[in-house]
Amino acid sequence: MPWLLLIIAGLFEVGFATCLGQAKLAEGSSRLVWLGGFAVCLSVSMLLLYRASQALPIGTAYAVWTGIGAAGTALVGIALFKEPSDFWRLFFLFTLIASIVGLKAVTR
Repeated sequence: MPWLLLIIAGLFEVGFATCLGQAKLAEGSSRLVWLGGFAVCLSVSMLLLYRASQALPIGTAYAVWTGIGAAGTALVGIALFKEPSDFWRLFFLFTLIASIVGLKAVTR
């Protein structure tokens, strides 16, 4: 169960980063909606990270949380914000994801 909470927390981290990106592009009241989404996603992400870290080593939990957030945000950036997707960027995203899986495999 803590691993599931941690994965969901990482996905909410992607959510709050995406909301920040959208808020940067938005104007007027829609900017406030995106900032509200940022606050909600940030709160949920932190709460779930806290809950997961009660059962997992904090170093592992934090590394996996930031890894999911970083990889997910980079993929959202490529898909939504037209960020570059060259070979090396995708290669290092793959190695980041492989590292997250490796941490899961070696954590008891």
